[in-house]
Amino acid sequence: MLLRRSLHPKSVWRMLPLNHTDAGEQAGELLLEGASARLMLKDCQAVAVFACTLGADFDRLVRTVQARSMADALLMDCCGSALIEEVCDALQQEILQAVPYSHGTDRFSPGYGDLPLQLQFPIIHLLDAQRKTGIHLTPSGLMNPQKSVTAFIGLSDAPQRARIRGCAYCEMKEHCTIRKGGRTCGMESK
Repeated sequence: MLLRRSLHPKSVWRMLPLNHTDAGEQAGELLLEGASARLMLKDCQAVAVFACTLGADFDRLVRTVQARSMADALLMDCCGSALIEEVCDALQQEILQAVPYSHGTDRFSPGYGDLPLQLQFPIIHLLDAQRKTGIHLTPSGLMNPQKSVTAFIGLSDAPQRARIRGCAYCEMKEHCTIRKGGRTCGMESK
């Protein structure tokens, strides 16, 4: 509870029209390439793209705790992962209440499936997320603060079923370095 009260998450989002093209799913000026995005967005008319973060205060808090106890810092990092997911869930509900579409897909982020991580750069630029949320990107596309997320939600007038769940459905399953390391990217079956 103390951790929750000490954090001030920030987020920004935009709704973009969606065009299904041969090159990929065109969401405004963003091209969402690959079979995963095509499958996820195939019945959608628009996309909400967002960025959110727990902020630099969380990173500083973890470093402070880490100086005293690595075990406590690990526990705090895990709590941060759960908290950023709560922030994403709440933002997704906020988006669905604000847009003229009544249904959304699951969240889908750059780096999932065959959607390139390098898509982070145009997303951060499009949303002006560096200024509005404090999210910065490393040259390789990783985000700082660490507990930050960018994602898409397909928007539609029709109910959307979960289309991408777990390694068995992933286009990258045979070549995935995450899976070869014995882990997953978090897109598990429910």
